[in-house]
Amino acid sequence: MNIEELNKLSYAAIGCAYSVHSSLGPGLLESVYEHCLAYELTKSGRTVQSQLALPLTYKSVKLDIGYRLDILVNDELIIEVKAVDEISDVHKAQLLTYLRLTERHLGLILNFNVANMQKGIHRIIRQ
Repeated sequence: MNIEELNKLSYAAIGCAYSVHSSLGPGLLESVYEHCLAYELTKSGRTVQSQLALPLTYKSVKLDIGYRLDILVNDELIIEVKAVDEISDVHKAQLLTYLRLTERHLGLILNFNVANMQKGIHRIIRQ
């Protein structure tokens, strides 16, 4: 997928996040936002995988150590759903690691625990 298509996909995902946030507002559990976002993305015609296991390969040994992608859209865009006071560097590093391990290039951290959803969107690009 080229960068223009990835940008369109992320724009559509952000639109779905705005829809969820405007309906529910802040203050709920991450799992609620994740399920509702997956519903909106699916309704918009996207292929969605939730809680996708992400094994880690260490020295040729595949280890299933509990990493899970919150949402993978169209097998290209990783979305990490948060409901926290603020996004920290650890959250950004987590998504960057997921991008590296899956060899994907674009991810979103969507923090729904904000009054204005615009402040809850963090876009991470892996070169």
